Amino acid sequence: MISLLIVDDHPVVRDGLRGMFESAPGFTVLGEAAGGVEGVAKAAALDPDVVLMDLRMPGGSGVDAIRELTRRGVRAKVLVLTTYDTDSDTLPAIEAGATGYLLKDAPREELFTAVRAAAEGRTVLSPAVASRLVSAVRAPARGNEPLSAREREVLALVAKGTSNREIARELFISEATVKTHLTHLYAKLGAKDRAAAVAVAYDRGILG
Repeated sequence: MISLLIVDDHPVVRDGLRGMFESAPGFTVLGEAAGGVEGVAKAAALDPDVVLMDLRMPGGSGVDAIRELTRRGVRAKVLVLTTYDTDSDTLPAIEAGATGYLLKDAPREELFTAVRAAAEGRTVLSPAVASRLVSAVRAPARGNEPLSAREREVLALVAKGTSNREIARELFISEATVKTHLTHLYAKLGAKDRAAAVAVAYDRGILG
């Protein structure tokens, strides 16, 4: 019998996962948590075999929770179950100590198989996440990749204090596309926010 702790900020998701696992042979759900901080406390108290961990939660992020569980030496294996598969989500989660990473659109049998594998300490990655990790390993070191022409345009506007909405209007693209360019900029420059990206760009002579 594999014991589980479900950590997700959406009650409907928690209810669905609990029902799914409790109706399947070989699993038992010990408890639920609505955020990372609560998840760490319950994982330490309940001692589950596997923690199903969402990443973006108002009650403490999943990555911080994974990092804290690893620091405490909690024996539970963490299987990330989320809707996000961007580099900024997958890499930190794996680096923090997650045993596996699945997306919420995974079929139930795939999820059951992943939980069994995680309980045995085997790494499980969804195909999309696995390909991202391979690409990250093969890519140039972070902070040294050249910026595309469009990324330079976005960066120049950011340096002027232009908002995402104004950048979108200026370049005739959507705000979502602007955010995507910013995410890529941060990764390539090794920056965490707009101010840091501009500072790094000036330091390297990319701007000004």
